[in-house]
Amino acid sequence: MAVPEDTQGGSGDPDLIRRGEPLEITNEFAQVRVCKIWTRNGERLEIEAPKLGYRIWLDPLELESISWQTPETFSRLLQTPFGPDRS
Repeated sequence: MAVPEDTQGGSGDPDLIRRGEPLEITNEFAQVRVCKIWTRNGERLEIEAPKLGYRIWLDPLELESISWQTPETFSRLLQTPFGPDRS
């Protein structure tokens, strides 16, 4: 689910009810910010790459499905390390 940049307390997305405190994880290759959010449809994890402008909301089943993946799946994803081509 793509969400707008302005997501303070439901002002940017009508489904957003509340946002928890963000946690930022960085290294020399990437910067991500994760945050638990509450929506009309339940809890989600918001994952944002602020430098690249990507953001996604994942529900519990989508998050669980990440654990089913093999390292090869992530290697394929990283063949384009800055995300999909936007052209």
